[in-house]
Amino acid sequence: MPHPPTYDEGPALERLREIALALPDAAEKESHGSLAFYTGKVFAYYGGSEKVADGHARHRSSVLVLADPVELPALVESPRCYVPMYLGVSGWIGLHLEGDPDWDEVAELVETSYRLTAGPRRVQRLDARRIDGP
Repeated sequence: MPHPPTYDEGPALERLREIALALPDAAEKESHGSLAFYTGKVFAYYGGSEKVADGHARHRSSVLVLADPVELPALVESPRCYVPMYLGVSGWIGLHLEGDPDWDEVAELVETSYRLTAGPRRVQRLDARRIDGP
């Protein structure tokens, strides 16, 4: 039996897809109701949840990324972010995409997560793209 989606379709997902799938070898898959962007490893999830006093809160329009350890403390303190269940202990952070998010910041966080998970050859290809142009 398929799992119901844990995320919302809409403009935020479409914009996130543009950002994530523009990275070298990036692909998308749905598993157990969650949407993941990956190469050899997942570098972003769309939708997440966090532990709250009376259980958990689902954030159906958010992106989860592996954060740069230097930037993580500031992100944890930001009201636009949350520490996701299960992945938060490994340095992942959730960023709300409701309203009018800063898409440049979203793209930067997704790229950082990609760089931390994609492997050196893919990162070299990404860097070469920057030098040569799209």
